[in-house]
Amino acid sequence: MPQNASTFLSVDLNALVHNYHFIKSHLKPHTKFLAVIKAFAYGHEAVTIAKRLEKENVAYFAVAYIQEGIHLRKAGIKTPIIVLHPQQSDVQDCVTYNLEPNIYSFKILEAFQECLIKAGVQQFPIHLKFNTGLNRLGFSSEDVPTILINLKSNSTCKITSVFSHLVASEDVEEKSFTLKQIQTYKNILDEIQKEIDYPFIKHLTNTSGTLNYPEAHFDMVRVGIGLYGYANDIKWTSQLQNVGKLYSVISQIHSIQKGESVGYNRAFIAEKETISATIPIGHADGIPRTWGKGKGYITIHGEKAPIIGNVCMDMIMVDVSNIASKEGDQVSIYDTQQTLEDLATNTGTISYELLTAISQRVLRVIVD
Repeated sequence: MPQNASTFLSVDLNALVHNYHFIKSHLKPHTKFLAVIKAFAYGHEAVTIAKRLEKENVAYFAVAYIQEGIHLRKAGIKTPIIVLHPQQSDVQDCVTYNLEPNIYSFKILEAFQECLIKAGVQQFPIHLKFNTGLNRLGFSSEDVPTILINLKSNSTCKITSVFSHLVASEDVEEKSFTLKQIQTYKNILDEIQKEIDYPFIKHLTNTSGTLNYPEAHFDMVRVGIGLYGYANDIKWTSQLQNVGKLYSVISQIHSIQKGESVGYNRAFIAEKETISATIPIGHADGIPRTWGKGKGYITIHGEKAPIIGNVCMDMIMVDVSNIASKEGDQVSIYDTQQTLEDLATNTGTISYELLTAISQRVLRVIVD
């Protein structure tokens, strides 16, 4: 345990590199690798993750918002960075910090071009996003002719990539929908390539798509959750390693008599004498309230200790009646993919939400 840290997230860079090379081994030699490190690298530590992956020569990083990209640039990251969801107010910062915007609407395209004209910039790299079924961001296929006319008449921008996003690449029941998306994307590419006389990067697959649809790798793959040890399929997840492991300690142990309560609103009433342990981690640290009342648990000396009562802002209380434990003992909130997936299932959510919820006040301890 690190000094002066009762609660911390261990970030294992060795596991990160293992996952990177495992996924890369499923690509053709020429296929580029884009590492998605948005949301603090899925709740881990973005700068550290980026610096380690930069050593592995990833082709691109992707972040969601401009502030994430600026943070990486100020930390010294040189690798190209795509900003997946830029706003009109972000266009100047894209130029200032050499961040490549995802252009997903005509409003964003026009705002960006106006900024480039004022700055006297030519051939700035942009990425065109097309909606092929997710209905979240992106141009429609019908927009292609108008986009091409615009770009041919304006030399401020140059297409670096054209991409889309799969909807359900992890779901075998939706395979026909995924194949339809792939074909729609191919049709868009063909239409653009006929009119653009220079090459551009083509990318479509997320982690699940990369592992399940090798025919859709094109020039580059975008991998996020897989880098951190999760692949939405036990077959693949079992071959990945968990990057983040969340630990805390027992602050205090109480003997709860029959009829006494634990926590806010007396959400737990002891039906018999119960030994409870208080752990210094709560919903302000990323432990969801839904874990309370026995739905969530932590692990102490290899044994499950269910959370009793409601999750507090800074603490949880767990039942250790059948676990030999003492104040100061280290506990595991989660240290394997299976534990986190189990907790997610128990509380009706997904691993993504639990990983990215770990707040910034939780110390990150880097293992390399």
